[in-house]
Amino acid sequence: MGERSDLPLPFCNYTLHVVLVGTQHPGNLGAVCRSLLNHGFDSLRLVQPQCHPDDVEARNRAKHAGRVLDACQIYSTFEEAISDCSLVVGTSGKREIGDKTQKRHFMYPWEFVDRVSTTQQSVALVFGEEGMGLSTEDLLRCDYLVTLPTWEGYPITNLSHAVHTLTYELHRQRVLDGQGRDAALPDIVPIERSISPEQRRVLRKSIDDIARFLPGGEERRISFSHSLTRALQRSGLETDQTNRLIGGFVDASTALEFVSQDTTWRSSRRRRVLLEEE
Repeated sequence: MGERSDLPLPFCNYTLHVVLVGTQHPGNLGAVCRSLLNHGFDSLRLVQPQCHPDDVEARNRAKHAGRVLDACQIYSTFEEAISDCSLVVGTSGKREIGDKTQKRHFMYPWEFVDRVSTTQQSVALVFGEEGMGLSTEDLLRCDYLVTLPTWEGYPITNLSHAVHTLTYELHRQRVLDGQGRDAALPDIVPIERSISPEQRRVLRKSIDDIARFLPGGEERRISFSHSLTRALQRSGLETDQTNRLIGGFVDASTALEFVSQDTTWRSSRRRRVLLEEE
């Protein structure tokens, strides 16, 4: 499947510009574009890139995010790339260890999201060259720094993975805040999984109807009914799933009533039992 080109980008209070400094590998460049568009962002700025947006590998890796490559802007200096931004956020996996932190005062991605989600500014999110990261001078040009919560035994991630993680965190918050209310965020995967009180009542009754045909004593039937109900509710039932389960349970209890010669199936079942002669 390609991109859903009929959808607008999600609404955002802020304007995000992802800035890549000295990017070397066209594959990374293309992968960054794909991550951006996956998460509803499309502004990319390149500072002294060592690969070109028209490189075949970059185009191939971008897949359906080629429009991000088409529109990306190239700058000769870091300062030019951030000149219209009110907030400049640097990224690095090179964290200072020890009690005295001199220059690298970091926050985690979720703190970064909290900071920018309510702002109405233009935000530059800056990433350094592969294998090098941002220089100390460039880090000092940033208003604050973000680092991923990677394992200290191997803390440095691939450039495209870092972009993917941070843009995912930003988009995740937009989904939580606006899904179903933003035209760009249709309510396809429910955030809240629940059923109505009436569905809950009918589901419990349909389970009880099956339980009453179990052999053994009343205690066993009650235990079965409660255990199945709780297991299903813990799974996070949705409306359509619940309706299908109720339908199956009704069929099952109707069949049990029929074979046990319980005439309840004639009057109070939704499903019709077919007799052999039919």
